[in-house]
Amino acid sequence: MIVFTLSCPKEHQFEGWFRSNADFEDQSARGAVSCPVCRSKKVGKALMAPNIATGGAIVSSGKRQSTPETSDLAAKIYDMAREVRTHVEENFEYVGAAFPEEARKAHKDEDTDRGIYGEATPQEVKALLEDGVVIAPLPDVPSKSPKKKLN
Repeated sequence: MIVFTLSCPKEHQFEGWFRSNADFEDQSARGAVSCPVCRSKKVGKALMAPNIATGGAIVSSGKRQSTPETSDLAAKIYDMAREVRTHVEENFEYVGAAFPEEARKAHKDEDTDRGIYGEATPQEVKALLEDGVVIAPLPDVPSKSPKKKLN
C-alpha cells in the first residue's frame, strides 16, 4: 500500500491509500476519488515530504525514551486523530456491520453526499479496495464524545 496526501480545489488535504501510483491514477480518472470534506472529485496529489526518521528519540538499553519534542509532537498527533474521529462520529451516518454493503452502494451512486462509518473485516476491507471503493481507517483513539465502538 502507498499513502498519498491529496488535495481538492478548496485546498482540503487528506490521505488516500492505494495499491500503487497507477491505482491512484486509475481511480482518479474514473472519478472514484473524492474529497471527504466537500466531496469534490477534482482531487490531486499534494506536495509531500518523505517519511524520514530524525534523531528525536534516545535509545538506552533497548528501550526507546521520548524527548520533550517527540512527546509534544505525539500529543499533537493524538489530538488531531481524536478530532478526525470526533468529526466522523458527529457528521457521518453509523451503519455498523453493514459498512461494506453501504460503502459499495455509495460508491456506485456518484451523486451521493452521504458519509458513512462502521465496521469491516480485513477481508472485506481488501475486497472494497480491490473494487476501487475509497475507504480509510479511523484513528483508534477515543473521541471527545464517544457514541459507538468503531474499531
